[in-house]
Amino acid sequence: MKRVFDIVASLGGLLVFGLPILILIWLIRRDSEGPGLFVQQRMGREHRIFTCYKLRTMRADTVLAASHETPRSAVTPLGMTLRKWKLDELPQLWNVLRGEMSFVGPRPCLPMQHELIAEREAKGIFAQTPGITGLAQVQHIDMSDPRRLVAVEAQYLANHSFVGDLLLILRTVTGGGVGDRVAH
Repeated sequence: MKRVFDIVASLGGLLVFGLPILILIWLIRRDSEGPGLFVQQRMGREHRIFTCYKLRTMRADTVLAASHETPRSAVTPLGMTLRKWKLDELPQLWNVLRGEMSFVGPRPCLPMQHELIAEREAKGIFAQTPGITGLAQVQHIDMSDPRRLVAVEAQYLANHSFVGDLLLILRTVTGGGVGDRVAH
């Protein structure tokens, strides 16, 4: 049921938000030098590496690092707004449609986040498809605290349900979810 929902909702989302995504890409390119899309390798279910798509919120010359290790000064003014309203996540609808992500699950990590990967391996988190939002996001826990993050992800894995996923999506859309914070 979850996969059927992901396909239908991501396809619908791409139809509804396709033009706004293109407009945002154009605005990002006008706002700062570089591409409108941010493309990055992430680790998903069963340790599979996939290409994750987001709207670019940081300067194009920003060093590859986890968000919580990236200085706030790397985020563009438009990027701050996109992150605040979670609009930078919209291109991930493509990842959901392709089955690389789900709407709800653990956030996909970078292959270089070794501490987080080890914690997730110990708790079996890689058995689930990563998501755009999840229990940790609505509890304001990001990747800067791997142990705490994985404990909440394991709680989700043990207790997830379709109705629970819908409630997490609703909490995220109504402002309850947070993205990975940037360093101060």
